[in-house]
Amino acid sequence: MSEFMPLTPNKLRSGCRDGSFDGPTSGHAPGFVQANMVILPSDYADEFQQFCDKNPQPCPVLEVLTPGGFEPEQIAPLADVRTDLPRYRVFREGKAIADATDISELWCDDLVTFLLGCSFVAEDALMKEGLLLPHIAETGFVPMYRTTVPCAPAGRFNGTMVVSMRPFTPDEADRAVDVTKHYPMAHGAPIHIGDPAALGIKDVARPEFGQPVTMTKGQVPVFWPCGVTPQEAIVNAKPPLAITHAPGHMFVADITSESTRI
Repeated sequence: MSEFMPLTPNKLRSGCRDGSFDGPTSGHAPGFVQANMVILPSDYADEFQQFCDKNPQPCPVLEVLTPGGFEPEQIAPLADVRTDLPRYRVFREGKAIADATDISELWCDDLVTFLLGCSFVAEDALMKEGLLLPHIAETGFVPMYRTTVPCAPAGRFNGTMVVSMRPFTPDEADRAVDVTKHYPMAHGAPIHIGDPAALGIKDVARPEFGQPVTMTKGQVPVFWPCGVTPQEAIVNAKPPLAITHAPGHMFVADITSESTRI
């Protein structure tokens, strides 16, 4: 296996823009914020903002752009949300119809972009504590699962939570809680440790998003709320158009993860 070489935020976004990078972003730009993204027509934006406000752990808001705006002002000035993600997911009437590497042709002045916190924000802090993250070494894709945990509804947006999973020993899981509870923009502390069935997950070896990871003897699954949760709510809200990041393919910002620590 070749040595993993992480990219800086600017180099990663430049690679997305010129087509030379279209892979998962976990492990890249260590120490910098990565963001989930949701783009909706303006007449859905207020309800989605309410959905985020009611469900802050899976949907922590980093920045909301003005209608038609495509350059974040706070977390990555001069970046372009139409081109600077490695892969996008396009929804029509609540159905995912395509993945794309550029959404410029879909853009219009009515679209509102939400940039939401991601668990990758805390991964550098976890690794600095000596906690190994097998998905970075194995596939680059953290495993993500649909659960039966309901989100608080807001207007047309409703659904159940999606979670990401990282395996640790019980002692390591306690340390992971202590680290991640300080990062609300990374979804904060885990919502569950141990038996996946408590979340309605039937088989951790078969995630709905991402890729499975190796679990060794003595490890337990540790679950965090995940920013793919809004994609489940979009399926139910059925806007005429919605655009998100493809799971695992995040927007990489210029602000540091430590700047979001509390």
